[in-house]
Amino acid sequence: MCNSVHLALQSKNIQWDFRGRTALISGGTTGIGRATAEGFAAAGCKVIVAGLPGAPEIPSVETIHCDITDPSALKQLFSRIEGLDIVVNCAGMIVRDQEFELDTFERVLDVNLTGTMRVCSLAKPLLAKSQGSIVNIASVLSTFGGPRVPAYSASKGGIVQLTKSLAVAWAQECIRVNAVAPGWIRTPLTDALQQNEGSSAKILSRTPMNRWGDPEEVASAVLFLSSDAAKFITGSVLAVDGGYLSC
Repeated sequence: MCNSVHLALQSKNIQWDFRGRTALISGGTTGIGRATAEGFAAAGCKVIVAGLPGAPEIPSVETIHCDITDPSALKQLFSRIEGLDIVVNCAGMIVRDQEFELDTFERVLDVNLTGTMRVCSLAKPLLAKSQGSIVNIASVLSTFGGPRVPAYSASKGGIVQLTKSLAVAWAQECIRVNAVAPGWIRTPLTDALQQNEGSSAKILSRTPMNRWGDPEEVASAVLFLSSDAAKFITGSVLAVDGGYLSC
């Protein structure tokens, strides 16, 4: 049977308590990854962030520079980790209007999809020991086509099926695998769309909540799926999109 650890409840709201746990966040130096790293750190978790060389560091968080498309670098990273309870795969890239070029297409899939699988595979032995969990970052583009980003859309669709497949495959080892599918979130990846009045207006017109999301709102969903409040949830994809996919 999988062990159960109780959440700490304070006042009227759930206060996430991850003390004594260790989380690894790939792509955790900017955007959703950074907000997630900061959220886990605030909840008492030991946080290790993997980011590209030159990426900004986060106070109170251990940053390791690593390219997730480099298998040897990833193996070296995991050799430094003694115990691991949570993995969040946030590393990703998007190249609008250029992903029809085969080299670019392959590069995007290598980072977004194959990179996620590399991290999951290396993390599995550690997560089996801790009965831990994985949260992958999908997208609303996992559900419908992105005419400017075929590689990004394909990779995020792949993330959904990878998440479900690993959830089924690893359930007997008490490893939970879920995903979060963000909608239109204020991050560096969406800066160009935010600044384009026409593009932004089109996005907001379809979003029932009529605003861009914040990275912290996605991070909250990641923390929930990583917590014992979600201990019977695996293979699920949680949309954090202001209702975008409901239209």
